[in-house]
Amino acid sequence: MVPNAVERHLYEPDYAVAPGEILLETIEALGMTQKELGVRTGLSPKTINLIIQRQEPITYETAIRLERATGTAAALWNNLEKNYRQQLARLADHRKLGAEADWLDSIPVEELANRHVVAVTQDTTALLEAVLGFFGVNSVQAWKDLWLDPHVAARRSQCFQSQPGATATWLRLGELHALNAECKPYDRTKFRDALAHIRGLTKETTEAFVPQMKQRCAETGVALVFEQEIKGAPWYGASWWLTSEKAVIELGLRYKWEDQFWFSFFHEAGHILNDSKKGVFINTGKDGDPGEDKANQFAADFLIPPDKAGRVPFLKSYSQVGALADELGISPSIVIGRFQRETGKWSYFNKLRRKLAWADE
Repeated sequence: MVPNAVERHLYEPDYAVAPGEILLETIEALGMTQKELGVRTGLSPKTINLIIQRQEPITYETAIRLERATGTAAALWNNLEKNYRQQLARLADHRKLGAEADWLDSIPVEELANRHVVAVTQDTTALLEAVLGFFGVNSVQAWKDLWLDPHVAARRSQCFQSQPGATATWLRLGELHALNAECKPYDRTKFRDALAHIRGLTKETTEAFVPQMKQRCAETGVALVFEQEIKGAPWYGASWWLTSEKAVIELGLRYKWEDQFWFSFFHEAGHILNDSKKGVFINTGKDGDPGEDKANQFAADFLIPPDKAGRVPFLKSYSQVGALADELGISPSIVIGRFQRETGKWSYFNKLRRKLAWADE
C-alpha cells in the first residue's frame, strides 16, 4: 500500500444533530420547562428557545450554566456544539464537491482502488473527497492550480499536457513513497560516485540490485521509488526535487527489458545531476526535446563510454557481445540494447537480452 494512503471512510451521516435537540430532550426528561431552565441558568427564555431552534450556539459560558442546571457536563455541551458546527460545514462542503464530480472521469480511480489507495464506494461525493485527499488538496480547483497552472505546467514535460490526470496520479504515488523514504541531504559528488557503483549492479538480479540501489541513492539524498505504470501514463521514469536537499527518481516496473530499465535510471540520474531543481522531468522514450536528449546522452555515455561505444555497431557474435560486456563491467543486455538501437537490427542477440522479473510489492 502507498504510504499515507487515504484510509477507508468511517460512516458519515448526511444530517447534523443540533445540541438544542439534545437540550430539549434533557429538560423534558427532567420535567423542566424552558422558562424554568432560563431561571436556573440566568438566561432569558428567548435565548433558551433560540438554542433549541438551532438559531443560537451554546457558548462556553452557556455550557457551564447548563452543567449546573441539568447535571450534564459542560464538556458534553461543548462537544455537541463543536460536532454540530463541524458536521454542518462538512455537509456544505459535500454539496459543493458534488457539483465537481465530473472531474473524477479524468483520474484513474479504478487504478487507485486496485492499489488500495481509495475505497470503492457508490457515494460519488465520498469518492471525490477520498481522491482529493490522496492528492493532498481541498478542492478540484486546488488540484488544477497545483497541477495545471501555466507557471507550474511550464516546468513539466510536454507529455503531462496530454494525460494530466493519469500522469499526476502516477507522480503522486511516487511522491508519497518518496516522502516516507529516509534520505541524507543531497550530495552531488557522492551521488555520482554511487552511480558508478550502481552501474556494476547491472549484472545482478532484481532481488540483488533493488535494495542496494535504494540504499546507495538514499545515502546521497535521492529517493528511488518504483511504481507500476498507469494506463494513460506509460512512462519509463520521472525525476524531480521534493526539497533542495532531497531528489526523487521514480521508475516504472512492468514489462521492461533490462537495457531499457537501466537506461531509464541513468537518464533520470542525468536530470538530477545536471538540470534545474524546479522542473519535473518525465521520460516518455521519445527523442527531440533538448533536455531529454541531453539526459539520453548522459545515460548512453555513462553506461558505455564514448571511447568504447564505437565498437558496438560492429559486433558479430554472442561471444563478442559477452566479451565487451565483461570488459565494461555491465550486463550484456545493455550492450545488445545499444547495438539494436544503433543498427536497427532489433532481432539480433536477443538470446542474451533479459527481461526483468519484478516481485509484486
